Amino acid sequence: MLGLITMEYTRLGRTGLKVSRLVLGTMNFGPFTEEADAHTIMDAALDAGINFFDTANAYGWGANKGRTEEIIGSWFAKGGGRREKTVLATKVYADMAPPDSPWPNQGGLSALHIRQAAEASLKRLGTDHIDLYQFHHIDRSTPWEEIWQAVDVLVQQGKVLYAGSSNFPGWGIAQANEAAARRGSLGLVSEQCLYNLVERRAEMEVVPAAQAYGLGVIPWSPLHGGVLGGVLRKERDGDGSRSRSGRAAEMLGDPAERARVQAYEDLCDEHGLPPGDVGLAWLLTRPGVTGPIVGPRVREQLDSAVRAAELELPEAFLSALDDIFPGPGPVPEAFAW
Repeated sequence: MLGLITMEYTRLGRTGLKVSRLVLGTMNFGPFTEEADAHTIMDAALDAGINFFDTANAYGWGANKGRTEEIIGSWFAKGGGRREKTVLATKVYADMAPPDSPWPNQGGLSALHIRQAAEASLKRLGTDHIDLYQFHHIDRSTPWEEIWQAVDVLVQQGKVLYAGSSNFPGWGIAQANEAAARRGSLGLVSEQCLYNLVERRAEMEVVPAAQAYGLGVIPWSPLHGGVLGGVLRKERDGDGSRSRSGRAAEMLGDPAERARVQAYEDLCDEHGLPPGDVGLAWLLTRPGVTGPIVGPRVREQLDSAVRAAELELPEAFLSALDDIFPGPGPVPEAFAW
């Protein structure tokens, strides 16, 4: 029997900050979703109890990098407590130099770029602080002492509250937080990584490292580029756009992988559940997961994600999912003995 629960909140890692168990991803705002529609989606997210919004300074892409932050900023400017209700996460790392004026210090995690990027994001977002400032990628050429010095200044100025990572290996999480501990700094409180039923390599080292250091795990691409969103059903119904590009095309080109996806959709059909809802609900059962990022292009996709947060999957169903998409198992035994 599949029961229903209401939107829940959890603490972000080892912090006292309470965030919703769904994260609104905004990467589509600008490139695919017009400003007015993006505002509608953000209002609907708050109405549904989603208070955790994720973006990045590079979103908007190409010559329009920063556009997504601007759209969020114009939404905040409407007032009505929008900024106060939102836990705002953005990212730093991408090279933000305009194509016609490249300069060498406009990317990475140098203290100079962190300072400049933070000020630029604050301006675009129309706010005086960033709740969670995430390193979008590991920077192997910048020492952690420099990175934390820059972040500590932003924290002291009240411009950043917490720091997080994205796309870090387990050793990177350990290295970052050991360096922070030597400075007496809080260190990373979250890790945003690729994690879903199909792609479970994060369970090998990233998730264990995050749990050991008290980081909340924020999965991106929870439906693996649409693979877990009923891609074969849509293909049969004449909407094969997802199966012709990206991760879906790559995976479905392998007959064995296609059979796994078919078995997944069949299992969902047996229980009368939309595959996309199951993919999100599964992540909410995983140890260490704060909440998956859902990135709707339209309002209806947000409504579907909210329904997924209300699903409670029984153990037998979870076991059946493990049979189709087995994870690596306990570590380090999975790669040792």
